[in-house]
Amino acid sequence: MTRRLLLLRHAKSSWEQVGLADHDRPLAPRGRRAVDKLRRHLASLEAPPDLVLCSTARRTVETWRGIAPAFPVETPVVMSAELYAATAGELCERVRRAPADASCVLVIAHNPGLEDLALDLVASGDLALRRRLATKFPTGALATLLVPARWPELAWGTAELAAYVVPTEL
Repeated sequence: MTRRLLLLRHAKSSWEQVGLADHDRPLAPRGRRAVDKLRRHLASLEAPPDLVLCSTARRTVETWRGIAPAFPVETPVVMSAELYAATAGELCERVRRAPADASCVLVIAHNPGLEDLALDLVASGDLALRRRLATKFPTGALATLLVPARWPELAWGTAELAAYVVPTEL
C-alpha cells in the first residue's frame, strides 16, 4: 500500500515584534493570505490526511488553524514541541511512529529540517518538480510524497514526489 506524506512549511511569519522569541512569532499578513490559498488547495485533495503532526511554534499552529477547515473536524492533530527546529532525521523518526492505519500524514514544521527531509526522502517523480524542490522550499510550500512502505520502514531515497506547490502559484 502506498502512503502519502504531505510536508508543509509554515506560512510566512512576522518579524515586527522586536525581542519576541522565535517560537512565539505569529504569521505575517502575507502568511495569512498564503494560508487562505493553501486551505482552498488542500480542500481539493482526493483524500484528507489521517493524521496531522504540527510543531508547537505559534506560526505553525496558526498555519494549521487556517487550513483546518479544509479537513474533517475529527482529523487527529498532534501538537509536538519535538517538531520545532527538528532535523530531517528527527522528523523522519516521528513520521515512522505514525499509526499503521494512517494512509496519509501531514507534517507542518520548519526549515531547514523539513526541506532536508523532503530532499532526503525523494528519489523519483517528475524531474521538473524535483528540480524546483531542490532549488527552494519557501514558507507555505507543500510537497506531496508517495511512500511505498509502511511508516516504520520509511527510508531515505524511497519516496516519489507527486506534487509540489507554493502559495504564489495557487
